[in-house]
Amino acid sequence: MTTLPLFPLNTVLFPGGLLPLRIFETRYLDMVRRCLREDGRFVIVAIEPDPESGEPHAETDPAAGFYRVGTEVVIVDWDQRPDGLLGILVQGERRCAIQMPRRVASDLWVGEVESLEEWPAVSLPLDYTSLAGLLERLLDQLGTPWSHLERRLDDSAWVAARLTELLPIDLGVKQRLLETDDPIERLERLRAAMLAAPKS
Repeated sequence: MTTLPLFPLNTVLFPGGLLPLRIFETRYLDMVRRCLREDGRFVIVAIEPDPESGEPHAETDPAAGFYRVGTEVVIVDWDQRPDGLLGILVQGERRCAIQMPRRVASDLWVGEVESLEEWPAVSLPLDYTSLAGLLERLLDQLGTPWSHLERRLDDSAWVAARLTELLPIDLGVKQRLLETDDPIERLERLRAAMLAAPKS
């Protein structure tokens, strides 16, 4: 178990994924400075929606404010943005289970985190090559920073993770995919979610 800061967001990030963030709240500015100074890590965790309204829980609700599986991240780049905010780019390192989430004096959420084991790499089955093609097109369109990713389009876990991060599917579905261990099961669930999503 390791105590790490928690960064609740309305998004899901997988190991290997990239996420640009704009930092402006004092508690998170202090957290980022500390991470940069000490080569530290923090955890991206999705905010759990209220079952009745579907809206995100108030962050003040420690019992149900966010999910209990997130992704430990490292800061790989940062810059001072023209609007005066601090911009950082984080990369997911490993999934982790979160226990005993609590606020500390700085108003920052922290928790005891434990790394989750990952399945060995599984080659992408032929049935899912269309998903790899879709992902390649998305990455080509998105440009920086995703264009700098080393593409592993024959890796089931990598393809499922990147598509889950990038596609506009329900946050709860994304979270369930993050919590799914088997890469092939993840691909199956992802394709089902894509077929069920309303067409624009």
